[in-house]
Amino acid sequence: MPKITFITADGARNEVAAKTGETLLEMARRADVEIDGACEGSLACSTCHVVVDDAHFSTLPGPREDETDMLDLAFGRGPTSRLACQVVVTDELDGMAAAIPEPFEI
Repeated sequence: MPKITFITADGARNEVAAKTGETLLEMARRADVEIDGACEGSLACSTCHVVVDDAHFSTLPGPREDETDMLDLAFGRGPTSRLACQVVVTDELDGMAAAIPEPFEI
C-alpha cells in the first residue's frame, strides 16, 4: 500500500496509506486531511491544488488540457502543481509528498 504525505500550509505533515486507484483528493478526505475540493472532483475548480515533490512529479502522467486550464486559476501555482482530484495513486507514488498551499482569501 503506497503512502503519501500531505503537508499543510502551516507545515503539519500527515502520512496517509493510499488505496491504489483512488485520487489524492479521495484519500485526503478519507484521512480527514484539510483540503477543499469544492467541485467534488469534477474538474470545475482549482481548490484541491497541491504541489507535488520534485522527485515524484516526473512519474505522474502529464495533466490534461482541462486540468491545466483549472491550474491557471490556482493561487500559488508552481512548476509541480497538480489538482488532487486528477492524480490517481499508483505504487510508484509511494513516499510522495504533496503540499497543500494556503488558500487565497478575498
